[in-house]
Amino acid sequence: MKNISLVPTIFLLLLISCKPAPEPIEFGVDACAHCRMTIVGKPFAAELVSKKGKVYKFDAIECQMDFLKNMEENDIAMLLVRDYDLPEEWQDAKQCSYLISNEIPSPMGAFLSAYKDKEAAEIKREEKGGEVLDWDGLKRSRQ
Repeated sequence: MKNISLVPTIFLLLLISCKPAPEPIEFGVDACAHCRMTIVGKPFAAELVSKKGKVYKFDAIECQMDFLKNMEENDIAMLLVRDYDLPEEWQDAKQCSYLISNEIPSPMGAFLSAYKDKEAAEIKREEKGGEVLDWDGLKRSRQ
């Protein structure tokens, strides 16, 4: 009889544990889901988390963008990038601003970096040159 009362509890725990969430990247160990290179550069790392909880890790934002071309938007729970100036924290990729500057080489050669807000991207653009884009502009530029 006691085993029957545990079934709802176990089911609830399994349901809670399936909530989509990002995972830490093991820099120097994890491979990019798109190009298979080892992920080493924190300022350029990105992640995609599916609604089923599958985590895809990327060594560069451009790899994430190329990977997105084969995903249905409805299947995506989270798109995350690292702020170039604050690479320890995940940012919502759709809320960030992006800089394409020949002065900031990224792992796959797109010269693409992310910033938490437009002001930070503009400050970096003044320093390094280039073009600032929002999420929709970035998607258009990568088509």
